[in-house]
Amino acid sequence: MRMLLVVFFLFAAVEACSPSSQAALLAFKAALNEPYLGIFSSWTGNSCCGGWYGVSCDPETLEVTEISLRGESEDPIFQKAGRTGYMTGSISPEICKLDRLMILIISDWKGISGEIPKCLTKLGQLRVLDLVGNKISGEIPSDFGNLNRLTVLNLADNAISGTIPKSIVNIGGLMHLDLRNNQISGEVPSDFGKLEMLSRALLSSNQLGGSIPASVTKMNRLADLDLSMNGISGMIPENIGNMPVLSTLNLDSNRISGQIPPTLISNGGLGILNLSRNALDGQIPDVFCSGSYFMALDLSFNALKGPIPNSLSSAEYVGHLNLSHNHLCGSIPIGSPFNHLEASSFTNNDCLCGNPLSAC
Repeated sequence: MRMLLVVFFLFAAVEACSPSSQAALLAFKAALNEPYLGIFSSWTGNSCCGGWYGVSCDPETLEVTEISLRGESEDPIFQKAGRTGYMTGSISPEICKLDRLMILIISDWKGISGEIPKCLTKLGQLRVLDLVGNKISGEIPSDFGNLNRLTVLNLADNAISGTIPKSIVNIGGLMHLDLRNNQISGEVPSDFGKLEMLSRALLSSNQLGGSIPASVTKMNRLADLDLSMNGISGMIPENIGNMPVLSTLNLDSNRISGQIPPTLISNGGLGILNLSRNALDGQIPDVFCSGSYFMALDLSFNALKGPIPNSLSSAEYVGHLNLSHNHLCGSIPIGSPFNHLEASSFTNNDCLCGNPLSAC
């Protein structure tokens, strides 16, 4: 009998978390309302490390290390209901009492509002913070740089305002930054290039101004830079095309002026380049090479002039090309990639001619 009791209590201890952690989780739950799926129905009793939906603990310390609640999931709960999630309420600051939290994902619930609790910046173990797809407002806390172990920060598709905190550049291990579709203003921090581990910087559809920081060109791991649909002005940094792994650059729908840096055109690793809807002028650099492989090249709605570069014919591949709405003139080169393009790629220029437009 004594052995059975020992086994029982050991089994219970494996699932139980501390009373303080349990209280913090219940306060977090109380600030939210999820009316359709019942994902919080398992949050009862003291087995928060074993049976509470979305909660994980360190098996040795029984400290809560992860809360992962996704409103769009392949979990059987969602599949059985045949719908995505919907949740209202706000993120309770009580969650900050879970001081061993490493992963916090509260994403795609559509109706969660309120502000990002400022106390989150005290969670020194936090590695992933994903709040995408809600209605969170207010500003990003200014001392976010204290989260020096953070690798993923996703606040996209919310209603966040204010500026990008300057302290963000102190998160040396940050690899993924997504702030798209918010109301963030101000400028990209001038020393943004200090984020040496960053591979994706997605900042589109905000209200950012200023210019592209020159320090960006020193980011040797950055593969995807998206600053589209903002109010960014100034010139494109001359050396941006020399970034060793840059494969996607979206700068469309800004106020960028000046000429296209030749390094952007000659970079054989750049697969998507969208500079459309800006105020770029001068000629398209005639530096395409045999290694060029553009899945998409969009230079439309600018003030580019001169001919279409003949070297573009030497590109290995150009999938989508749009040079429309510029001041280009001359004959469209013959051969690949031009033989599969439609007239819409070249319309509304000054005097372009040749297939697929009218003959010269």
